[in-house]
Amino acid sequence: MDPRHIRNFSIVAHIDHGKSTLADRILEQTGSLDRKMRHVDQVMDSMELERERGITIKAKAVRMKYEFEGEEYVLNLIDTPGHVDFSYEVSRALAACEGALLLVDATQGVEAQTIAHASLAASLGLKIIPVINKIDLPSADLDATLEQIWETLKIEEEEMSVSAKEGRGVPELLKEIIRRIPPPDGKPESPLCALIFDSTFNSYRGVVLLVRLRDGIAKAGMKIRFFSTEHEAVIEEVGFLMPRPQKAETLSAGEVGYIICGIKDIHQVRVGDTIMEAAKPLNKPLSGYQEAKPVVFAGIFPVNAADYQALSGALQKLNLEDSSFQYQGEQSQALGFGFRLGFLGLLHMEILKERLEREFRLSLIITAPNVRYRVQIKDGAWKVVENPSQWPDKSIIQSVEEPYVMATMIVPVEHQEGVLNLLKEKRGEYKNIEYLSNKRLLIEYHLPLSEMVISFYDRLKSISKGYASLDYQPEGYRTSDLVFLEILIHGQAVDALSQIVHRDKAYGVAKALCEKLKELIPRQNFEVAIQAQIDGRIIARETQSASRKDVLAKCYGGDITRKRKLLEKQKEGKRKAKLLGKVEVPQEAFLAALRIDEPAERG
Repeated sequence: MDPRHIRNFSIVAHIDHGKSTLADRILEQTGSLDRKMRHVDQVMDSMELERERGITIKAKAVRMKYEFEGEEYVLNLIDTPGHVDFSYEVSRALAACEGALLLVDATQGVEAQTIAHASLAASLGLKIIPVINKIDLPSADLDATLEQIWETLKIEEEEMSVSAKEGRGVPELLKEIIRRIPPPDGKPESPLCALIFDSTFNSYRGVVLLVRLRDGIAKAGMKIRFFSTEHEAVIEEVGFLMPRPQKAETLSAGEVGYIICGIKDIHQVRVGDTIMEAAKPLNKPLSGYQEAKPVVFAGIFPVNAADYQALSGALQKLNLEDSSFQYQGEQSQALGFGFRLGFLGLLHMEILKERLEREFRLSLIITAPNVRYRVQIKDGAWKVVENPSQWPDKSIIQSVEEPYVMATMIVPVEHQEGVLNLLKEKRGEYKNIEYLSNKRLLIEYHLPLSEMVISFYDRLKSISKGYASLDYQPEGYRTSDLVFLEILIHGQAVDALSQIVHRDKAYGVAKALCEKLKELIPRQNFEVAIQAQIDGRIIARETQSASRKDVLAKCYGGDITRKRKLLEKQKEGKRKAKLLGKVEVPQEAFLAALRIDEPAERG
């Protein structure tokens, strides 16, 4: 295929601005859907979770043929997620493109993720075409949206107006894609150089690599090498996604398609790696690709200990499709053997847990999420803490640092006070407030990442009645007064319930957690103490009273000494049970830490 007749582009936007709907209309306009697919809603969002939640989780690639001015062109579309947790997927997609459609909802205007995606596309040198969507709605405000694109995003490119739902404006948009987005500049005669932007695992064929060829040609029988792992393999099949897989003779420079090498060991492949011909190795890999940096960590354990190996295999397969999460083995005194996972955010964690349970039929327990802290020991050494159980003894700690982010929010003016109060409660530090119009303003605050991983996003949406949008970028570590909060149940520390919290909030969190655990832990034959301690000092306690059996129920009369003997026997039994008894903590108790409301949130 002549590279001059290829256009590689992506659709980026804030969540729920209509990316997948527009992608489906483009598929229809180019005649890329077969008879079965024409009757399917949400072709691009094929995952059950995506349809349920109305969000895109995985980037999707599809090849389309389009005739323009008497010549045939190939359009390679890579659809991307919009939620802040899946920005990693966006970076992979944009690294494989020359252009991007920046979609903006005419009823909501420019949102936080719109700004983030536009900045990322501009930094990669992509041609950006602003597209205003949902022009069919009565509340659409084209003039205000266009003004925001010019002033907030600093994009002066002529905009396109479409209704992705009705298909209005899509034919004109396709023509502009051909006119404005530049063709790839790769050379078929150069040595093979391809970017792996995604991958899946097929039980019969092994790893299926989704690639964008920068230079050269890939074909069956060619021996290739992966730059980072240096693993070599022979190509068994190449082809295109149209959107169903279609086998081809070759993949050429500028094209997007799939490569199958029969690789069954998923550790031999990394998403983002560069493929080269074994006989013609490259000096350096392709640039423009961002590695994922997990910011939220949590433990995942099988409810049934016998499912540990099944969980291990499931994580390996999912990690091939979603290399943005990290995992390693972990052992808990309360929960047994499991894994410690690193995620890009809370939604990422929630989605991954649901996929493990649905796709692999596992029943799982997930511990309270936390972030990565840095602790300086008195001898000058630094220790990275990803798990509260790794927290060093207070006597050897010199200082503690926690990660901060720059949070960008776009909020309706009428909800400004509520959002600013939330930021104050979450230990936020002011940076900037800018009015985008008489109805909306942009708020920038420095925030501890630990304050965002539990309930910040949900409360922001609740306070703003769903209209606020959020984006955040890491900005390093700062010294903070953090403490290790340990939960004791019947005198035994439960490591899975331990947390690292700010000293000013420790009592509120401890009290709320003890009260919640008292509700969830079933009553025993003996009294159970539920305590929270910091540095060996108890700061909160709840007592679960013993369940009492009426041992006098059958004593209808007789000497009082008989009743006293039965009561004393019961009392002695409870004393022994209290010394020797163990409390089994139910699964709901470990989930309680995820839903603890701080005192300011309870009303």
